[in-house]
Amino acid sequence: MLKLLIGLGLPFVGVIGLLPWAASKDIYVLGIPFIYAWIFGWFVLTSICLELCWVLFDKKAERREARDA
Repeated sequence: MLKLLIGLGLPFVGVIGLLPWAASKDIYVLGIPFIYAWIFGWFVLTSICLELCWVLFDKKAERREARDA
């Protein structure tokens, strides 16, 4: 359950849940509107969340399967 929360829930809340908040900001980050920086930032953060899930949960299971084969 924690794997789904980290891998899918956190990015979903970050992109969809907080999008109205990010859209209400009228600031610029490195010359681009904050909403675009927010979405582009979540591209990277989603990849980090998925990598974290793999390292914490799936990597150990993959090693066990390789050892048992």
